[in-house]
Amino acid sequence: MSEPQKVADRPSAPPPAANSIDRFFKISARGSTFGREIRGGLATFFTMAYILVLNPIILGSAKDKFGHQLDTVQLTTATALVAAVMTVIMGVGGNLPLALAAGLGLNAVVAFQIAPLMSWDDAMGLIVLEGLLICVLVVTGLREAVMHAIPQPLKQAISVGIGLFIAFIGFVDAGFVSRIPDAANTTVPVQLGGTGALGGWPVLVFCLGVLLTIGLLARKVKGAILISIVTMTIVAIIINSAADIKSWGLTTPKVPDDVVASPDFGLLGHFSLFGAFGQTSAITVVLLVFTLILSDFFDTMGTVVGISAEAGLLDEEGKVPGLGRVLLIDGAAAVAGGAASASSSTSYIESAAGVGEGSRTGFSNLVTGGLFALALFLTPLLTIVPLQAAAPALVAVGFLMMTQVKHIDWDRYEIAIPAFLTIAVMPFTYSITNGIGAGFLAYVVIKAVLGRAKEIHWLLWGASVLFLVYFAIDPIEQVLGVK
Repeated sequence: MSEPQKVADRPSAPPPAANSIDRFFKISARGSTFGREIRGGLATFFTMAYILVLNPIILGSAKDKFGHQLDTVQLTTATALVAAVMTVIMGVGGNLPLALAAGLGLNAVVAFQIAPLMSWDDAMGLIVLEGLLICVLVVTGLREAVMHAIPQPLKQAISVGIGLFIAFIGFVDAGFVSRIPDAANTTVPVQLGGTGALGGWPVLVFCLGVLLTIGLLARKVKGAILISIVTMTIVAIIINSAADIKSWGLTTPKVPDDVVASPDFGLLGHFSLFGAFGQTSAITVVLLVFTLILSDFFDTMGTVVGISAEAGLLDEEGKVPGLGRVLLIDGAAAVAGGAASASSSTSYIESAAGVGEGSRTGFSNLVTGGLFALALFLTPLLTIVPLQAAAPALVAVGFLMMTQVKHIDWDRYEIAIPAFLTIAVMPFTYSITNGIGAGFLAYVVIKAVLGRAKEIHWLLWGASVLFLVYFAIDPIEQVLGVK
């Protein structure tokens, strides 16, 4: 949603708070309503509920150094529990419509890069250590200072890049776009559908969902995204019962045999904070922790800025309200994720789906977190939404976030080039962190080349040096002999 639309949609003076809950979360003050917050919380949950299926698959499919695997049921419980608790804490403590759960990408690093070098307890201990170090950075003010040091155009570029990124995620998750296998001997990395053409009922559900969502948005129907998700889930259930479909992917849309499932908390507390140092070299451990911190640090930064910008919550200087608390809670989520063996938990860009439905406060997190808590017992019922029904929301929100591109001055190359690289690298490398790093490095280099190095905040210099190490981590590891 563009900024002029947001301003136009809001009353010139906020109406008085209806009750104490309204006052606490500033619902009326931010131009929202309880209805919008509830719809937003529902939309956010349904667009990120896939993590209840995907995180156990990723972590459960890997073996540690000793050949041990984590139990899938226990992983599902841990994933839902951490998401529920930390999302509610973010809502109450941070008052942002920002849900948290096990971070994709980070869980893959844990499963396939860290666990093979040590035990699962040691690997999860590194996650706890990473979260604690991030909390230290927050308490010292360094993490917040870095975010404030970023020029406003780069913050806008981060939001736009995230919009393209999550739209791309939606296309890929739904099977509308797929990776061409390396065996095809082609330089084209992706293609339409699975064979270069669209085929199958699941993709049709996605396409119809996109058309329904954009139609409802164009008509400015309240609850457009949530209506689309629910409608297409019902359509998918009907199609699945009538047609012979080989696979819907991670989630099959069918009425479950059992509605209630018992949670298993067996993984909680199984971590060893410093055990990794006894399993591999100290240099390797330091590099692993560095990679986790950098990835988590800037992924969260991009997500918080992008969600806050789309919700119209940034102040005149482009700052996020209550940023210190938000970042501290995000760091604590990493600690909680490691302590529960659910991998590092972080802020979810899918929260943008809730913002698209009108969420502006942390009250929507109570809805999202409550549904994750229900998922501890009702997992079969709450995970029937297929990706093909939820992914259109990501495409629609991608468009809404893309509208901020008009605020960037494309005639000033010292701003335009870093902004372009930030926007392009995120979807092209499937990483928010990579896009932010490319933008930072380009901004610093161009300013220096133009003889305006003094205009660069010293924290941007430091962050750029860290990103240089981040991008060159492979040759550095080779030089240090850890590969």
